[in-house]
Amino acid sequence: MPRLKIAPAAPQGSPERSPPAAPASPPRLASLDAFRGLTIAGMLLVNNTAVGGAVPPQLVHADWGQAITFADLIFPWFLFIVGVAIPFSANGKRERELSRWQRARNVVQRAVVLFAVGLLLESSLRRQPTFALGVLQIIALAYLLGRGLYRVPPLGRAALAAALLGAYGAALTLIPIPGQAAGEFSAEHNLARHLNRTFFAPWSLSGLLSVVPTTAMVLLGSVAGDLLRGEERSRWKRAGLLAATGAVLIAVGWLWHLFLIMNKPVWTPSYICYAAGWGALGLALFYVLADIGNLRTLFYPLIVFGANALVAYAGAILFKVHVLQEWRVRSPLTGGRVALQQACLEWCAAQAGGRVPGGWLYTGLYIAAWWLVCWYLYRRKIFLRA
Repeated sequence: MPRLKIAPAAPQGSPERSPPAAPASPPRLASLDAFRGLTIAGMLLVNNTAVGGAVPPQLVHADWGQAITFADLIFPWFLFIVGVAIPFSANGKRERELSRWQRARNVVQRAVVLFAVGLLLESSLRRQPTFALGVLQIIALAYLLGRGLYRVPPLGRAALAAALLGAYGAALTLIPIPGQAAGEFSAEHNLARHLNRTFFAPWSLSGLLSVVPTTAMVLLGSVAGDLLRGEERSRWKRAGLLAATGAVLIAVGWLWHLFLIMNKPVWTPSYICYAAGWGALGLALFYVLADIGNLRTLFYPLIVFGANALVAYAGAILFKVHVLQEWRVRSPLTGGRVALQQACLEWCAAQAGGRVPGGWLYTGLYIAAWWLVCWYLYRRKIFLRA
């Protein structure tokens, strides 16, 4: 289960004998919580849009060979944010007070909790106990490797990320598939699909190869996090460096795209660089506005989501599967027994005057409901995290 973290009250220190002051932890970044909240809001929007064929193209994952959409950027952005958060958690006061063994145990525990919650979601979606590598399982494995490599200096981590992406890209383009020439890269014929189908699927590990590029994404995020933590530079210089890094990554992604197309299902290196670049630019913008410009009130709705991201993501899926789709109620349209979700959609369509506007009303209300859940937890200083 996720750990329940409740912000403690300030201790009443004794004026006579105070312990030596520990190095101050860097303040929590509003921009980091806000950008995490943006990804969660994006996930909720993409996963719960109920307007049928009227869904905007940017809220649908791109087909093979098509241009990357906003929906395709959400998952890699969350991985990037996982990496950005590592320097802050690893250097926090609580972590510094632990032994190396205790820190390692905490890292493994977080990964195990994330993996277990992911299995719960997969089993709920398939309505039966299931072992598979879904979103949270991939995040757990990439976090475990990325966090384990955090003590490598930033330039070393950047070089390691480049090496992982380079090796992965070379494998996709140079290793031949049985019956196909080397470099074959289509929806039906590519190395990742071949390995999944031949070796990983029998063990319910389809997607395991994607841990290589997703770990590289986490490593890139950890380098970005170190940039934002660097007290030796002014905050404006940190923002500028982060934005410049983002621009370089976008350029690298586009250049790599000429040789190996951007593709989310296979997590190609060009796609990783492109998504990481936009993630870095977005975080730099949020940092300028929320942390340098002190416009935290503007980002408050996103910060609320970001502070309880696991609740918003996993809770919304579990509630939809086990309540909205399983509970049966009387239809407001026909009077027959239908799933609660269908009844809600019918009510929204009646209120909004049509199926499409009703679908948008349903989506907006569902996202708003989960925002209120996160707001209640935020106000109570309750944070459910792995």
